[in-house]
Amino acid sequence: MNIQESGEMYLETIYILSQKQELVRSLDVANYMDYSKPSVSRAVGILKKSGYITVGDNGHLALTGDGLALAKKIYERHNVLSEMLINLGVNKETAVEDACRIEHYISDESFNAIKKHLKDRGLPINSL
Repeated sequence: MNIQESGEMYLETIYILSQKQELVRSLDVANYMDYSKPSVSRAVGILKKSGYITVGDNGHLALTGDGLALAKKIYERHNVLSEMLINLGVNKETAVEDACRIEHYISDESFNAIKKHLKDRGLPINSL
């Protein structure tokens, strides 16, 4: 199932938070993304219905296998693209913002070519 950019952002956020803390709640996602609780609640419902996350009785969010795979993919793209832009001389803040936009639209073919290019030149690749 195709997922929209906003859904990918939520999955990536849940993944990032799960690396920092044992349990992730909708409130944690809202605070991290600076989104309203109703917006997060709506997105959580859509992601749950789509099979990307589960919501425990206690309200804790967990990525399913598909959700984890997609979250890791987006997170890797974000890191690699940020590093590439920084290596090209873009300041870190701009590089991170631009990578966040690009990560949702770049094809697998183009992304893999960028990773290969960076690796072949011995440049750092901050992926997973």
